[in-house]
Amino acid sequence: MSCSSSLIDIVDPLVLDTSVLINLHACKYGERILSAIPNDILVSKIVAEELDHERSRRNGDHGFLCSLVANGIVTLVDLTEAEYEIFYELTSIAPSLDDGEAATIAVAAARDFLPVIDEKRGRDRALAKARTAGWSLDIFRHPAALATLGDQFAIDALYLALRYGRMRIPPKSADSVIGIIGIERSRDCTCLPGYRDRFA
Repeated sequence: MSCSSSLIDIVDPLVLDTSVLINLHACKYGERILSAIPNDILVSKIVAEELDHERSRRNGDHGFLCSLVANGIVTLVDLTEAEYEIFYELTSIAPSLDDGEAATIAVAAARDFLPVIDEKRGRDRALAKARTAGWSLDIFRHPAALATLGDQFAIDALYLALRYGRMRIPPKSADSVIGIIGIERSRDCTCLPGYRDRFA
């Protein structure tokens, strides 16, 4: 299976979920990656609030987002009244989503932007509201990001996001990702689809 990015021909703004930001921070090259990508990058203020707690301040996730905003790489957005209606629906109707996922989907759906979200339930709901949805992996494998980082740093970034961010990836991409980071490093990445069957 290919491990190319589905974002190659998409010029619309991207709306990032909380876990995507965590993955980008964990990889150590997140600011360079997002700076390289030509799309505008939006984050809901509700997502930002999810990172505004003691643990995220201690591990650096909160500071990472603050730096992205301060450097003009990410724009924080408030929900409009119409977006709040979508948000309340997504957080109140079973199976409900957490606030960050719901806000990401609401902004993307109302503005016809592309949500980037990795968790299965969130993706299922996103695909019911928006025309498509991206993965964190699409950002990591974007040609602009690969060109900026170079081969080895791009491989390292992918590994670190999997190892420390516990990044979710599409099951169909697992073999390609393992091929990129190597078997030995893949053994460290328990979040990989089918990990137990592959490595236990």
